[in-house]
Amino acid sequence: MRQEQRSMASKAAELEMEINEHSLVIDTLKDVDPSRKCFRLVGGVLVERTVKEVLPALETNKEQISKIIESINAQMQAKGRELTEYRERYNIRLVGEGEGEAQGQSAASSRDSEGGGSKSGAGVLVS
Repeated sequence: MRQEQRSMASKAAELEMEINEHSLVIDTLKDVDPSRKCFRLVGGVLVERTVKEVLPALETNKEQISKIIESINAQMQAKGRELTEYRERYNIRLVGEGEGEAQGQSAASSRDSEGGGSKSGAGVLVS
């Protein structure tokens, strides 16, 4: 379930990038003469059109992508609730979750004093 939620989040991020690209192209084409020739990639095929034909299609695509993102976000929230209910129903705990706060704090302080703190270069291999 968690993997499904992660894949939805990555798809939403990908679609957000597409919206940003659409916005950039729309802003650029608004200042251009409507009869000017432009090219659009449709299904892997480069098509020659005019700006006045392409601009409305881009705006429609942008709106549709926004709706899809809203839908994906709603699905992610539903999946998160489902995951939480599942964890509560079967009393599932993650590693480190549910331990005493004192244990967590003492482990963090001992790790920092040993030089293994996350701020001091976690993930860096020095030979």
